[in-house]
Amino acid sequence: MVKVLMPKGSDTMTEGKVLKWLKKEGDPVSTSEAVVEIETDKVDMEVEAMGGGVLRKILVDAGKVVPVGALLAVIGKPEEDISALLSPQPAAAAAAAAPRPTPSPQPAAPSLPPVQPAKSGAAPVQAAPAAPAALEPSVGGRVLASPLARRLAQEMGLNLNRIAGSGPSGRIVRQDVERAAALAVGRGAAPVPAAAAAPLPAPAPVLPRRPVPVPSGPEFYDEPLSSMRKVIATRLVQSKAPVPHFYLTIEVDMGRAKELRESAKALNAELGLSYNEIILKACAAALQLHPQVNASFQGEAIRYHRPIHLGVAVSLDEGGLITPVIRNCELKSLQEMARETKDLIGRARSRKLKPEEYTGATFTVSNLGMMGVEEFSAVINPPEGAILAVGMVAEKPVVVKGKLEVGLRCRMTLSCDHRVVDGATGAKFLQTLKQILENPVYLAF
Repeated sequence: MVKVLMPKGSDTMTEGKVLKWLKKEGDPVSTSEAVVEIETDKVDMEVEAMGGGVLRKILVDAGKVVPVGALLAVIGKPEEDISALLSPQPAAAAAAAAPRPTPSPQPAAPSLPPVQPAKSGAAPVQAAPAAPAALEPSVGGRVLASPLARRLAQEMGLNLNRIAGSGPSGRIVRQDVERAAALAVGRGAAPVPAAAAAPLPAPAPVLPRRPVPVPSGPEFYDEPLSSMRKVIATRLVQSKAPVPHFYLTIEVDMGRAKELRESAKALNAELGLSYNEIILKACAAALQLHPQVNASFQGEAIRYHRPIHLGVAVSLDEGGLITPVIRNCELKSLQEMARETKDLIGRARSRKLKPEEYTGATFTVSNLGMMGVEEFSAVINPPEGAILAVGMVAEKPVVVKGKLEVGLRCRMTLSCDHRVVDGATGAKFLQTLKQILENPVYLAF
């Protein structure tokens, strides 16, 4: 007999969810053939059979959550007695296999015409294009929206299907709901005398008047934590509470990095070199010169890593984030790193990474510049000793040799574990990183 068990997909995984059975009871199964697809705290993955035979019994239905090591199914010969394995499982496993609670359904709300997100000024460099208002993004029929946006929409009686999202991949965020509510109030409010009216921006498109919807139903609803969100909550507490963070920020002239991007595109349009990939390669080069930053805290020792394994923080459309790892960056060219980065990020967003592809980073880079964030501080992913937070690359007025000019600038903040990295050590690393990015020809050698 062959047991199909819930595997441990990562060091942080304690339970997994059965997504879909790829075989039915009675189907023949070959050794190393995929039997079931599961959801871990990081990715979706297929579980392969450790031996051949017939899928005799499925013990955990699709949609159930069970602990690591739980028995999912039994493979054996058609006439083989498997009754010993079908005896009741331990209480803990049985409890974990029970259906997870589902959130209370949202009450139906009056439909509103589509609301366009307000337009800002000039778009920041690298900003992702907003999703078209006419097409509402969804996953498996479920509208993409943050938990806060869902709660606000329910309290205000707004229909998420009628709200255009301005977040990543068209995700509806708090500002979108507040904007839609303001427009709804504007349509139902009494006219304001001209003398008392404050100056307003260009009027919104004329829409049919509707009464302001009255919120109804429960005051809130609970959405169970996903496997990924549970791990994020645990890891953040493990990091922010005991790890003594301190932060160092620099501003980098990205003018020559832009020239490098344009030159690379002229030579190879398919490569499409991004600022993020240039920054990753520059980090690898700077870490070679400052190995004290490529380190991790081990309790009674500090571990200095010879290879440079860079983690890249990637946000997921359905919420949460994952950090694919580019290994041995000190041995790879900028072009090799760019291609590998694109491949890893693409498979990370489709949750198709292997466990070894999102574990073992020695230094992490988190870039929110493409979302218009100017500057932020990231939380260290222990046991790593530091993480670099990258803001957007944008034009701004700068003083060069006493004259005011338009410059291309990017602000970067290094979060350091003070048990591993001292202030001067972190500052020297940032100085070197700045020099490399402002003279990226260094990356060619």
